[in-house]
Order: sequence, then structure tokens, then C-alpha cells
Amino acid sequence: MVSSKTMKISGRKWVGAGCMAMILFLSACGSNNTADTANSGSAATTAPSAAATTAPSEPKTVTDSMGHKVTVPANPQRVLGSYLEDQLVTLGVTPVAQWSVANGIQDYLSAELKDVPTISYDLPLEAVTSFAPDFIIVGSESSVQNGLYDQLNKVAPTYVLGNEINKNWRKGLTTIGELLGKSAEAEQAIKNYDQKAAEAKGKLTGAVGSQSAAVLWLVQKNFFLVDETQASGSVLYTDLGMTPPNLVTEIPADQKAAWNPVSLEKLSELTADHIFLVNSDKAEGSEILNSAIWKGIPAVKAGHVYELSSTGSWLYSGANANGKTIDDVLKLLVK
Repeated sequence: MVSSKTMKISGRKWVGAGCMAMILFLSACGSNNTADTANSGSAATTAPSAAATTAPSEPKTVTDSMGHKVTVPANPQRVLGSYLEDQLVTLGVTPVAQWSVANGIQDYLSAELKDVPTISYDLPLEAVTSFAPDFIIVGSESSVQNGLYDQLNKVAPTYVLGNEINKNWRKGLTTIGELLGKSAEAEQAIKNYDQKAAEAKGKLTGAVGSQSAAVLWLVQKNFFLVDETQASGSVLYTDLGMTPPNLVTEIPADQKAAWNPVSLEKLSELTADHIFLVNSDKAEGSEILNSAIWKGIPAVKAGHVYELSSTGSWLYSGANANGKTIDDVLKLLVK
């Protein structure tokens, strides 16, 4: 049983015992999802001091979120950015290794990361060293505690984005673009995404008006609800303009997590017009989905439940993930 407290601390991905690790990881990295179209630049106190539009011809020294002075190599060729692969791929950078846990990867990037070897989410030093990176980018401060930063920095210059940047995919992409001399690519990717979202919003509004929708994740016989600031929630409510349902708006601001635990009994109060269900429990969860309580939820009774693959984009965030989520929404709701 996963408690509310568990969902608010850091962690990683699914499959058997690894499912718990996935829940925890998405709770931490889900903060990498907040949409902030109006303020897509990175924080002035921690971002690189100058943006370049091409790969730098010489090393540059910048300050990361933890106050480290980091010398970024000129045109780094072997970049390691665990759980930042969406941003790297968007910038046209193939990382030397890709994030994984319990034999699971970010499947929605499988085409872009084909043949890229995996590395465990917790960045074992021996594994990091074996990939011989020339530059390492880390998402959050909590990922490099207990001396790990110093160990990584001995392998290659290591830059920590920090939670304030990492929680917003636009800021994260912008900052990584600055670090790698790919600011122009980052800016264009954000522009392309925002244009796609705006066009999709128009189509969606024409099809369903201001109807509400909820995103639920079923895993290990437990339901989790995404709020309006995270992953596919930010796509639905911020980028596409759908109305958050009652159970989303009722989550206290200081208690919001990437994925918020919600009991089946509480779900009976859900007023959403539509439910997007990410089902990681094809076997174990079948009993729940056949229960009288589940079948009594208005959206379920109306046949407005859309089951999504647990290997898709809905649990993640970034230009690639969010774009794929938009495609799914249009396919399901715009006839």
C-alpha cells in the first residue's frame, strides 16, 4: 500500500517490485512537469550567464543550482543526463546512456534512444565511469546527496539544474540548451510545442467545450491522480484548457504531489466528464475495474474512460512526451 507520505518523497519506475520505485521516482521527477509558458527562461541566479546559439568553441564556466562552479567543455560529445533524455533528444543530442529502473525505460523515447545503453536511475559510480561521459547533467539536488556529486564530478564536470528549473520542462530545456550551445534549438522546440498546443486547444474546445477530465494511474491495486501542474495534467489543464475536476481542485496546494493517492471510495465522488486511465495493473487491477464502485463513477457509466498504455508518454513531461500526449487527446476526444 502506497501512502500519501510516500508519494511526496523522491524515487523511480515500474514492473513488479520496480513498480514501487517508479512511483517514487515520478513523485520526485514529476515536479519536472509544470507548464509556464509566460516564463520559459531559466532562473537568472542559477542558469548559465550567456546563451549561445551554436556549440561553444571553448570551455565556459557557469554556476549551478548548488553553487558549484562548473566548467562546461567546448562542444561536449558524451553527455549523460539521466531522466533528462527528453530534453536532450529535443536538442538533437544522443546521450551516452539512458535512465532505467527494474528493466524499465522511458518507452515513449524508444525510437529516439534505440541502441542507447541503459544506466540505473541512481547512477552507480562504476557504471557512470564505464560510459566515459565528458559532461554530466543532473536534474535535482536530492539526486546527488551523500557525496555523490563529488564522485560524479571527478568523472566529468557535473551540473545540477536544481528543482526550481527542473520542475518546469521549458526552463529545463532552455537551461540545457544554454549549457550545450543549443539555445536556438531549445527556443524553436518550445515555439513549435506551443503552436501545436494552441492548435490542439482550438480543436478540443470545438469538440468538447469546457468539459472536465481526470488522469488516473492504476498501479499495484492503487489509484493515483495527477494534478494541474504535473505531467499530462499540465498538458490537459494548462496547455489544452480542459477543466480540472473536483478531486483535482480540492487537493491542498501544500499537499500536491506528482501523483496523488486517491482511494476507490473517494473516486466515487469524481465529477469528471472524461477519465484517462494509465493502467499498469492489467492483471492485478482487473478486480478493481470490475467493482461496483468503479462502475458507478459517472464518467465510467457514460463510457468516457480511455485506457492508455503504461509505457506511453502520460507519466512523463517534456516537449516529446507532452506532444505525444496531445496526439492521444485529439485522437480520443476529437472525432
